[in-house]
Amino acid sequence: MTDEREILPEAFIEKMRRLLGSEYGAFAASYSQGRQYGLRRNLQKGTEQDFIRMMPFPLEKISWAREGYYYDAVNQPGRHVLHEAGAYYIQEPSAMAAVTALDPVPGERILDLCAAPGGKSTQIAGRMEGQGLLVANEVIGDRAKILSQNVERMGITNCVVCAEKPERMALLFPGFFDRILVDAPCSGEGMFRKEEAARREWSPEVVQMCADRQALILEEAAKMLKPGGMLVYSTCTFSPEENEGTISAFLQGHEEYSIEEIACKDLFSPGRAEWIGQPVPGIEHTLRLWPHFLRGEGHYVARLRKGRETGLWESGQKEPVRDKKLCKLVGDFLTEELELEAGWLESRPGQLLRFGEQIYLVPEGMISLSGVKVLRPGLHLLTEKKNRFEPAHALALSLDPQKVSRTKILTEREAKAYLRGESVACQEERGWLLLVYEGYPLGFGKASGGQIKNHYPKGLRKNL
Repeated sequence: MTDEREILPEAFIEKMRRLLGSEYGAFAASYSQGRQYGLRRNLQKGTEQDFIRMMPFPLEKISWAREGYYYDAVNQPGRHVLHEAGAYYIQEPSAMAAVTALDPVPGERILDLCAAPGGKSTQIAGRMEGQGLLVANEVIGDRAKILSQNVERMGITNCVVCAEKPERMALLFPGFFDRILVDAPCSGEGMFRKEEAARREWSPEVVQMCADRQALILEEAAKMLKPGGMLVYSTCTFSPEENEGTISAFLQGHEEYSIEEIACKDLFSPGRAEWIGQPVPGIEHTLRLWPHFLRGEGHYVARLRKGRETGLWESGQKEPVRDKKLCKLVGDFLTEELELEAGWLESRPGQLLRFGEQIYLVPEGMISLSGVKVLRPGLHLLTEKKNRFEPAHALALSLDPQKVSRTKILTEREAKAYLRGESVACQEERGWLLLVYEGYPLGFGKASGGQIKNHYPKGLRKNL
């Protein structure tokens, strides 16, 4: 059996001994046990029954996330065609708890303030069912790109991806959102079992630095929540300084906020509210997810409510009128070249936006994008090339194949060839086709001369 002292920092061990007392032995023993692996079904694609049927390996339900499942690591779901099709998102099981607490509702305005790499944003989007506005923000550029790619892969249509600092976001969106998730950057203690880098970089000084940063982030997040709205704060660390301490200090400075109980009594281990052994008044209903109590890593979740409902936020901005000429050009291409159902574009709320050569459908309710650092202003529809259009990969992944006339059903061998960037044989077809595997869209191709020319993005191609 592995001794925790072989893998854990000494100062961390001593702190956890003080925090857990008689439970420390069970906690330490969890580091000798294998970690758990999880994935989430994409709620916007297909039914649960179909999903379970087509998965090539067994799954087991995760109790605290209705779309979550455990899997055996030997099955490597990241190396499967269905992963590339956005049928599921690989995510640590405990990490799914924060969105369960947030409880997103279709039609709302929701912010994921610290969103990369996109696990919680894509989970939120699934529960929003394509209705409302989701803003996913990540200040670090490289991480924001990964976030944007995951939003695309999961076929999300109502998400704007930004790359702004929290204080800038607060200026752009005062009192705007119905719900906000702050999955705060932290010392990562809850991930020590699965991430060596988190163990190596940890120190008491890092814990305090994270706590200071979390306080600043929460201050800015608070400015963006409308009265009556909900804010969920989460971390993947055990440190009371970053969890109960951060929430307690925030509540002392914000009388308009209060703790709201997370009604998951049968799903989670009992929460704790001790500060190195001392109770923290008023935050008994926050949750700690301990690896020695459940099948997952360490997490902390708190749910806050702001004041009372006073009505929807009003921006004072007039809803922009769609460019009729651009709408006709885009609509004609979608219905004539792709043979999407008549009125497909007209039935979708939001505004068309030219972003250089790219054309996006910006979700309804989004503020003006002028002056905002945006990586993905909405659903990427088309690319304009020399007075002609090509359909975007994001559009393909967002479509329901059952509502598309021009499709090509691929075998597993053909699907893997397509993901490598190869052509696919096709008889008696010409023009754009949506390529589909097991009911999930993979991307577009253009048929001519008995072959489908591959339009899978070169940067995404891989050999599975």
